[in-house]
Amino acid sequence: MEELLGILMIPMVVFMVVVAPIWLILHYRAKRRLGEGLAEEERAQLHALISRAEKMQERVSALESILDVEVPGWRSKA
Repeated sequence: MEELLGILMIPMVVFMVVVAPIWLILHYRAKRRLGEGLAEEERAQLHALISRAEKMQERVSALESILDVEVPGWRSKA
């Protein structure tokens, strides 16, 4: 019985001394990054993509209005 306890004690000590602290550090570092939100560069990229999407929507609307005039039943053909 004491031998089994000794055999189990070594992995538990290694886990508590080596693995657990590294695990906790990485866990809380990841949580902090999620809490910070977007970085400035990511925020700039997001605004650029939003601007592009709005321009594309305007173009699609313009093309649809042109098609409505030139090909009246084009929506039902698709």
